[in-house]
Amino acid sequence: MAAKLSTDSSRYDQKLELILRTSARIFAEKSYHSTSMRDISRETGVSLAGLYHYCKSKEELLFLIQDQCFGRVLERLEQRIKGIEDPFQKLRIFIDNHLSFFAANMAEMKVLSHEAESLAGEMHEHVSTRKRQYTRMARKILSEVQCFETDSAQRASRRNDHRERTTRRVDLTIATYALFGMMNWIYNWYDPRGKLPVSQLVDNITQLFLAGFLSKDGESFALATSARTENVNVWRTN
Repeated sequence: MAAKLSTDSSRYDQKLELILRTSARIFAEKSYHSTSMRDISRETGVSLAGLYHYCKSKEELLFLIQDQCFGRVLERLEQRIKGIEDPFQKLRIFIDNHLSFFAANMAEMKVLSHEAESLAGEMHEHVSTRKRQYTRMARKILSEVQCFETDSAQRASRRNDHRERTTRRVDLTIATYALFGMMNWIYNWYDPRGKLPVSQLVDNITQLFLAGFLSKDGESFALATSARTENVNVWRTN
């Protein structure tokens, strides 16, 4: 009896995964709002009645795609950085975890990027909580990297009897969302089956990000000192 229940549960999970993967692909191709349950039924070969056995609505399908993606990427990250002290190693693991996961789930990445506001109510709040948790983890790792680099620079200055220079730190909120912007944009151009393996993608994005995030004070480019911003209107007339 227990074996039969386990088999039934496994079949249920496999069918649900097929439905979610297919739904993600269709949402990515057509957009969530342009997709009907009939489209999903036709592509999966599951009857409409069968679909409603696995989910109550198209919105619940979108919710499950987003919730499972964030859940799995968070779980993998927590397992991989457990016991890691080096903040730079943590950051590389974070970038590798994100890119390797979504390189294998490109349709899901596009859905997460484009359909972030398509959920409402409790479903939206649940996914938003997951996203905030993930964002906080990224920000914490970047804070650790920044503090480690600053402390190292100060120790080196004292050791060489140089006056400590005040460095202008990159704002952590900006850095966090800039990093996600770099990583999440790959669905527009990256081909996981192409010549560039994920490992090289991870190395290059890590290097590009750190070169800007930890740039030294006094680099050749100038940072703005004024809070004034030009008010640019897309229209010629006011």
